[in-house]
Amino acid sequence: MLSEIAGYLQIHPWPPLPELPFWAALALVAGGLLGELVRRGLGLPRIVGYSAVGLVLGALGLGAWPLAGSARLVVDLALALLLFELGSRVHLRWLRANPALLLTALAEALASLVAVTAALRWFGLAPNVALSCAALATCASGAVVTRVAAELGAAGQVTERMVVLTAVNTLVAVLAHKLVVGWLHVDVEGDWVRAISQPLWALAGSGLLAALLAGVVAWVARRLDLRDENASLLLLGLIVLALMAARALNLSTLLTPLLAGVLLRNATERPWVWPRHFGSAGGMLVLMLFVVVGSAWSVAAVATGALAAAVLLGARAAAKTAAVLLFAPWSGLRLRQGLGLSLTLVPLSGTTLVLLADLQAGVPAFAAQVAPVLLSAIAFTSLLGPLAAQWGLRLAAEQHPEPVRRPLRALRAAAEG
Repeated sequence: MLSEIAGYLQIHPWPPLPELPFWAALALVAGGLLGELVRRGLGLPRIVGYSAVGLVLGALGLGAWPLAGSARLVVDLALALLLFELGSRVHLRWLRANPALLLTALAEALASLVAVTAALRWFGLAPNVALSCAALATCASGAVVTRVAAELGAAGQVTERMVVLTAVNTLVAVLAHKLVVGWLHVDVEGDWVRAISQPLWALAGSGLLAALLAGVVAWVARRLDLRDENASLLLLGLIVLALMAARALNLSTLLTPLLAGVLLRNATERPWVWPRHFGSAGGMLVLMLFVVVGSAWSVAAVATGALAAAVLLGARAAAKTAAVLLFAPWSGLRLRQGLGLSLTLVPLSGTTLVLLADLQAGVPAFAAQVAPVLLSAIAFTSLLGPLAAQWGLRLAAEQHPEPVRRPLRALRAAAEG
């Protein structure tokens, strides 16, 4: 009966089979509603809700790993926007005026690299696997820290240091990843030329493309108000164009927007004010970023890599905390601020997932050994990371608290828009 009615109404096929856009829209709606619920009802960052939807998708076997196609494009685009914003807040003159801050950034990145490698070797992983896991897990998530800071209206010494440290250890993580891939080429193929040329090309080429992007954005900014809606779309288009060029030329899709933001910030003394997420399209990309990253885990991956991931996260947190606290008095931070800053470095998210996807594309057999550990670590910090960043900013007294509403009232408010 129903099939006859469907045929009469020309509904084909019957029963309807939802396609990818339907599920993406459903995840967008669920993430948006849950994000508003946890923000308004519990006072937590919205990305906790976004990531929770992703975790549910992963548990149902609908995860986005291996990261490819539309999911990879969404992650690349959203990270490009967030890393561009992050880079545009890094003032290099501050690093020259406070060399302890630069030493802190380098020390915590290198300390986590060494500590995680040693801990995973102690756990029994092979040297190459341990080193690769450490390299990809070195950086804190720029996407998480920028979103949490923006939602909380955080401002102050710890917030600005968090931005600088995240930018520096993102740079270190990309470089370490390229060196590890180069070493794999030497170890397996004995190809020293490829091992050296690929990291050099990634750094030099990304730097040149970033300089071009920064120059074009600065030229546009002298003629248009970037806070205007049409100008913000132009800015979004320029970043997307640079990202597509980076992908086509096998450059780093992480370094290009990050370095462009840094170059743009330091070309002038005035701070840059960007439209939030570069408009509603950017906001949708950011929401989908955390849904996709949260869904990258699987039950099989966690069953294989959970214990190693716990060792990785423990060693990483201990190393970053020790390095930050060691340099805190010299850089002008009190103990409470140092502890808060170390908590903001806990998040591990989209940046690591992109580096893992690059490893998967280049050396898939080796990436299969690394993936369970890193996917488990990302899953564990999908909710813990944003909470740790919020606790760190609150401990440093840089969070601007909002009144917490009752959950049912928050859900009603979210449904009413």
